[in-house]
Amino acid sequence: MALKLRLLPSLQLTTSLPTFSFSQPRSLTFRALRLHPNTITSPSSPTRLMIRAARTESKAATLGSRAPQFQLPEPLTGKVWSLEDFEAYPALLVMFICNHCPFVKHLKKDIVKLANFYMERGLAVVAISSNSVATHPQDGPKFMAEEAKLFSYPFPYLYDESQDVARDFGAVCTPEFLLYKKDGRRPFELVYHGQFDDSRPSNNVPVTGRDLSLAIDRVLSGQPVPSEQKARYFVHYSPFKSFRIFQALVCKIVINNHILTVASFYLHEVLGAA
Repeated sequence: MALKLRLLPSLQLTTSLPTFSFSQPRSLTFRALRLHPNTITSPSSPTRLMIRAARTESKAATLGSRAPQFQLPEPLTGKVWSLEDFEAYPALLVMFICNHCPFVKHLKKDIVKLANFYMERGLAVVAISSNSVATHPQDGPKFMAEEAKLFSYPFPYLYDESQDVARDFGAVCTPEFLLYKKDGRRPFELVYHGQFDDSRPSNNVPVTGRDLSLAIDRVLSGQPVPSEQKARYFVHYSPFKSFRIFQALVCKIVINNHILTVASFYLHEVLGAA
């Protein structure tokens, strides 16, 4: 998505403009806009300010990759869970969710139904929240425990305070579903990284869990999972410490009493090697 703003012909910004660049397929680097009045001069031609944002697919994890090791606490019970706790299972579903995300809320009851159904058939399930309590206190451990109890989560709901586990799994949004299979003593390998189904909070499509269910059925029956998978698009982004979200940001530039409103949109910043 590109948003262009043409400044008035009599004005020009000679100061440094904000930099937006994609260093990775899913990253957007954001630098604060600084406007100094004494840098405005008369130009010979119009000047454009361009702001780019991206609708990103959750494709950071690679099919066939191994499940990374982790050790995370479960706020509800205080138990520390690790990947080894699921070694006896033929398949493992790792879900990155949180309390406040509207997309998670939209699917929450059906996630519980799906988990109950397949856990009885041998699937291991674990949910992880990697959100920063600095930006969303409602996603903190205390509220995670309350959420797990309120919705009767049949799976452990773990807290990734450092966000290291999210980065190791390649998780970039909520909800995110990663299905791993295990053949004998071989490590868990990623076979599905896609959407729950076609339902979204605003499209009136019924929640069925069809896409994820079909993948789980294939894994538990020993059939291969097709590599063609619908990626989970996100607009609402899970605000890990490593990821800053600027929601409904309205940029207003005031020059010579003219107010130029850029727009309301989402900007995401990915820091470090995430």
